[in-house]
Amino acid sequence: MTLSKLSNNWLPSVPSIFDRFLDGELMDWNRTNYSSTDTTLPAVNIRETDDEFLVDVAAPGLTKEDFRVHYDNGRLTISSEKRNEMEEKEGARVSRQEFSYQSFQRSFTVSEDIVDAERIGAIYENGILHLTLPKREEVKPKPVKQIEIF
Repeated sequence: MTLSKLSNNWLPSVPSIFDRFLDGELMDWNRTNYSSTDTTLPAVNIRETDDEFLVDVAAPGLTKEDFRVHYDNGRLTISSEKRNEMEEKEGARVSRQEFSYQSFQRSFTVSEDIVDAERIGAIYENGILHLTLPKREEVKPKPVKQIEIF
């Protein structure tokens, strides 16, 4: 008699889901994570619940109009560009002109098998951009099923 090992490879475990979310080119600084003005990139916190991934981007001083969030073929890209131009004039001469320009881009690889791309949401509140990436129903943990013994 041969016993075969039970496997649940068709449904990944929660740790492996999280590992794969953070796997790959998460910190690919050369191509997808940059600040064009040599400033620091906004800090990002990523949390996982049973139902979703939560991504918080610390970006005070911006408005929601300053952000662009794109999801394309498993790549979540968060970018921002802000220009401030102030000019004081005395008659026809310019006495002072100040420019301020800041931009950044951060990209994350997200498994399309895990995240429901149609339901990704974002809100900017109190200097933090909050992104919600809902998990697909089939990868959410199922409650423990009690088996009745006869």
